[in-house]
Amino acid sequence: MEAEGFGELLQQAEQLAAETEAVSELPHVERNLQEIQQAGERLRSLLSWVSVTDIFLLSLDIFHISQRLESLSAATTFEPLEPVKDTDIQGFLKNERDNALLSAIEESRRRTFLLAEEYHRESMLVQWEQVKQRVLHTLLGAGEDALDFSQDIEPSFVSDAGVPGRSALDSVEVAYGRQNVSDMWLMVKQMTDVLLVPAKDTLKSRTALDMQMAFVTQALQFLQNSYKNYTMVTVFGNLHQAQLGGVPGTYQLVRSFLNIKLPGPLPGMQDGEVEGHPVWALIYYCLRCGDLGASMQVVNRAQHQLGDFKTWFQEYMNSPDRRLAPATENKLRLHYRRVLRNCADPYKRAVYCLIGKCDIADNHGEVADKTEDYLWLKLNQVCFDDDGSSAPQDRLTLAQLQKQLLEDYGESHFSASQQPFLYFQVLFLTAQFEAAVAFLFRVERLRSHAVHVALVLYELRLLLKSSGQSAQLLSQEAGDPPMVRRLNFIRLLMLYTRKFESTDPREALQYFYFLRNEKNNQGENMFMCCVSELVIESREFDMLLGRLEKDGSRKPGVIDKFAGDTRAIITKVALEAENKGLFEEAVRLYELAKNPDKVLELMNRLLSPVIAQVSAAQSNKERLKNTAVAIAERYRTQGVAGEKSADSTFYLLLDLMTFFDEYHAGNIDRAYDVMERLKLVPLSQDSVEERVAAFRNFSDEVRHNLSEVLLATMNILFTQCKRLKGAAAGTPGRPQRSMEDRDSVRRW
Repeated sequence: MEAEGFGELLQQAEQLAAETEAVSELPHVERNLQEIQQAGERLRSLLSWVSVTDIFLLSLDIFHISQRLESLSAATTFEPLEPVKDTDIQGFLKNERDNALLSAIEESRRRTFLLAEEYHRESMLVQWEQVKQRVLHTLLGAGEDALDFSQDIEPSFVSDAGVPGRSALDSVEVAYGRQNVSDMWLMVKQMTDVLLVPAKDTLKSRTALDMQMAFVTQALQFLQNSYKNYTMVTVFGNLHQAQLGGVPGTYQLVRSFLNIKLPGPLPGMQDGEVEGHPVWALIYYCLRCGDLGASMQVVNRAQHQLGDFKTWFQEYMNSPDRRLAPATENKLRLHYRRVLRNCADPYKRAVYCLIGKCDIADNHGEVADKTEDYLWLKLNQVCFDDDGSSAPQDRLTLAQLQKQLLEDYGESHFSASQQPFLYFQVLFLTAQFEAAVAFLFRVERLRSHAVHVALVLYELRLLLKSSGQSAQLLSQEAGDPPMVRRLNFIRLLMLYTRKFESTDPREALQYFYFLRNEKNNQGENMFMCCVSELVIESREFDMLLGRLEKDGSRKPGVIDKFAGDTRAIITKVALEAENKGLFEEAVRLYELAKNPDKVLELMNRLLSPVIAQVSAAQSNKERLKNTAVAIAERYRTQGVAGEKSADSTFYLLLDLMTFFDEYHAGNIDRAYDVMERLKLVPLSQDSVEERVAAFRNFSDEVRHNLSEVLLATMNILFTQCKRLKGAAAGTPGRPQRSMEDRDSVRRW
C-alpha cells in the first residue's frame, strides 16, 4: 500500500475511532493509530523483497508457518481476499496483511513467468535465425542445382571412377587431393599473376587503372599462348601438308599453319603475298600468336605494298602499352574510315582495327570465327585513357566489354549449357571472376572447380565478397561500380561442404579453415560456427576436438592443426551443444576445455531428475552415475574444484544417489546411516529449525528431490519401527542403536 493510502486510512481510522469511542463491544486495540501506521510501513518495506522462493521455503516449516497459511482463503489462487467491514479494525489489518502477502506472491510469480517467456523467446529467435540460414542455404543450393546443365555434352576432366567406401565426395572432388586440372589452372594462374603483395582493399585494387590494364595484358598473353600451342599441334599433326622448314620461329610456324588453313590464294585478298600467302593473313596470325617481331618480319618483306602502315606498326610495337600516339591513331582511323571500312580483305581490316582500336562494332566474323578469337580481338581494342580524341564509336572500355559479354550476350549466346567451361573462360579472362565462379558453381560436375578457384582468389585478396551472409551467391551492392559483382564466399563453401561434411568431417574442416577471418550476421567467427555445427552433426568429438585421457591430459584432435587456441573452439562447440540440449556431450566438451564450473553445473542438472530412480543395467541413471563418479574421482585426484555451490551440490547429489541405491537395494540401515551423515532432513525435534534454515542454502537440484528424500526416509523409519515392535521391550542385551531408532521413529 502506498504512503498516500496509509495517510487516508489514518484519517478514516481516526474519524471512526471518534465515532465509536463509546461502543464497548468493539475489540480492544493495544496500539494507537500512529503505531498501526508505522507497523504497516515496516510490513510494506519487508514485503518488497519477498520472492516466490522465499515463500516456498517458509512453507517448509510445518510446525509454524503452515498454520498461518491455512488462514489465507485464497492461498491456492492468490486472489485478493474479500474486504471486511470498516468497524472490524483487527480484521481489516489482518486482511490487508494477507492481501499484501498474496500480492507479493502473485507479483513474483508474474515476473518469473514473464522472465521465463522472455528467455524462451530470445532462445527461439536465435535458433530460428540459425535454422533460417540453413534452410535458405539449402533452398538456394537446390535452386542452383535445378539450373544444372546437361552433363552429356562436355566430358569430366578426370576419371568418373568413384572412391570406394562411405565418402560422399565424387571423383573430381577427391582428385583435388592428388592433382589439379591443368588447362583451367593455367588460365587462373595467368590471370592472378598480377600482384606481388596482397591488396588491403580488394575493391579499390580491382578497380584501379593499372590493375585492369594488367588483367587485360594477362588475358591477351594467355589467349596468344594458347593459340600458338594450337598452331603447333595443327602443324605437327599435318607435317606433310604444312611443309615446315626454314629457321625455327613464329613466322615459319604461321607460314606452315597457313599451308593447312588457307591452301592457295583466296578472293578478296589485297596487297600481294609473302612466300605464297596473303600478307595481311600472315601479319594477323603472327599477331594472334603474340609475336610482334614475326609480324614486323612480314611487314618488312612487303613494306612497299603497305604504304604508311610500317611506320604506324613500328610505333605500335615500340609502345609499352601497345597504344599509338593520339595524332597517329587519328590518322590511322581516318584512313580506315575513308579507305578500308568496306575493304574486301577481312585480315587487313582486322589488323587495322587491332592497332588503331577502331570500329569496335565490327566483330570480324570472317577472321575471328571462334569465341577465343573474338575475345582476343576485343581485348586488344580495350582503351583505358580518355583523352577526348576518340569518338564514342571508336572507344571500348573494359566495363563495356564486361557488360556486353555478361548481360547483352549472356549465357544463351555462348551456348553455356553445352559449353559451360567456355563461358567460364570468357568471364574469367575479362576479370569477371565472381560471375565466372558463380556460373561454374551451378554446374554440378564443375562445382568443385568453382570452389577451388574461389579459394585461390580469396587467398590472393582478389575476390570481392558479399558483405552479408544472407546475400545471394552473386550480388551487386549499393555504391559499387556498375559491373562489379560480389560473391557470397561463406555460402559458397557451406553449400559445397554440406553433402560430405557428415561423412568426411576432416575434409570439410579444411575448407572451413578458410572462414577463420569471416564473421556472420551476429558477429561470430564463421570458422568456429562451422566447426561447432560440424562436430555436433558428425558426432566425431574425439577425432575432431581430441579426447580426455585417464590422467586428465588431452589427446590432440584434428582441430589442433588449424587453431592455436583450441580451448576457445571447444568451448564454442560445448556452448552450442548445451543450447541444443545435448547436455551429456556438453559435459564432455566442457571438461575437455578445462571448465569445471560448467561441467559441474550441467552434471547437477543431469543428475537431479534421476537420483531417486531405481538403478538398472544400461539405464540412463547408471550411465550418468558412471560419468559422475569418473569426474569426481578425476577431480579429487587432480585437485580440481569448481564454483563452491556447484561443487557442493555435485557431491551431495552423488551421496543422495548412494542413499537411494541403498534404499532400493533394501539396505535400510546403510541408507539411514547415509542420511544421518548428510544431515539433510531433521531426524530429531531439536534439529528441525536448523535443517529448515540450512535448506535455504541448497540448490534447486537438491530441493526438487526433497519429497522423494522425505518419503524414502519415512519408509526407512517405518520399516525400522515395525522391526522394533517385534523385539521385546527392555530385553537385556538390546543394542543401544535400536533404542535410538525407536525414538527417531516416534518423533517423526
